[in-house]
Amino acid sequence: MEMTIATAYEINRLMARYGVKFGIYKNGEFIEQLFPYDAIPRIISHSEYMLLSRGLIQRVNALNCFLRDIYSGAKIVADKVVPEEFVYISKGYLPECAGIVPPKGVYSHISGIDLVQAKDGSWYILEDNLRIPSGASYPIIARELGRIANPDAYSTHDVRDNRNYSEMLRETMDYVNRGGLNVILTPGRYNAAYFEHSYLAERTGALLVKPSELVVDNAVLYMKDYLGVKTRVGAVYRRISDEYLDPMTFLPESLIGVPHIMDAYRAGNVAIINAPGNGVADDKGIYYFVPKMIKYYLGEEPILQNAPTYLPYYENDLKFTLENIERLVIKDVSEAGGYGVVFGSELSKEKLAEIKALIIKEPRRFISQEVIDFIDLDIMDENGTAVPRKADLRAFVLTDNATHMWASGLTRFSRVVGSFIVNSSQGGGFKDTWVLSQ
Repeated sequence: MEMTIATAYEINRLMARYGVKFGIYKNGEFIEQLFPYDAIPRIISHSEYMLLSRGLIQRVNALNCFLRDIYSGAKIVADKVVPEEFVYISKGYLPECAGIVPPKGVYSHISGIDLVQAKDGSWYILEDNLRIPSGASYPIIARELGRIANPDAYSTHDVRDNRNYSEMLRETMDYVNRGGLNVILTPGRYNAAYFEHSYLAERTGALLVKPSELVVDNAVLYMKDYLGVKTRVGAVYRRISDEYLDPMTFLPESLIGVPHIMDAYRAGNVAIINAPGNGVADDKGIYYFVPKMIKYYLGEEPILQNAPTYLPYYENDLKFTLENIERLVIKDVSEAGGYGVVFGSELSKEKLAEIKALIIKEPRRFISQEVIDFIDLDIMDENGTAVPRKADLRAFVLTDNATHMWASGLTRFSRVVGSFIVNSSQGGGFKDTWVLSQ
């Protein structure tokens, strides 16, 4: 496929026309903006995809085992594999979910796993996203618009079709559906990912609903139409954070939740995708223990590795972090979206002293990691010249009666020379991810 600046311009123009945007809040103001697209695809070979698929399926299966365990017997804590402090004081742990087994025992139906590839070709897991991971819609629509902008783009390349994501998502919802409609619950157009909510609803055949359109009666969830007619809902793909989901169970001041939806969930009358309480498993502190989970629950060696990580909670790791902080990256476990990430090499002596004092005071709050000099991918600058920029990959892994990796993904890149921060909220862009068939 010949990549030209004209192709990139045309696809970005079409995305603007069709409203393919994301929103961010800056200084109290909601701003919608284009997610900048680059026309040079990331190419993943068939053998590389098979390796990633095996490793990510293994990881997600272990994480689902962990969630099932933590909200029931917590054997992994009793066996001292994971310290109880890392579970029960995690902001993602919800005691209200203890004892609830979701339909079919699936907790993380849609997992977004962030990886980077080092310059020696090795892949490392950077982060697990098991709450409401977003971003799958962008590579799907970019591929669709690419066919409009350049109809011959895929006729000469052996690239796996990525349009099956909606089918995978529908099958995931159907698998856990308790009888009734599939719905996608959105807080509304002022959510950062509202485009994705509406797009996935259209593609899966699910109904896009707002909280005001759902009502619980006798522990059963219904959608109520404009005539007041109620239809039972069997599965909710919610795009609302846990704490806002049900004002009767979590934050009483939430205006975007569905009162008593947790009663319907607790009674087993509706599936919630992903399960409330999953945040305990994607806590950056818990991330440290995922390789141990794989061995503990599955009896297997991890196929894919974490980035080398240190936990200041442990005395030796604290000592190592403080002595080597200038060459490490420090992450605040309570932050997301590229926030709370500090590179020691970029800090002044005063700032280094401040972060050291914070780590000593609140060791559970931070992890430290070796900086992986991950690969640059070429992007086109405004002149159509290929320039290298850091890029990661968000892979999507879906679980129904089995666990599957989608043969595509969201490749995000930094638009700043030398920057390791690729998040859209931090000004990053994205490109299509081509998985080769053979």
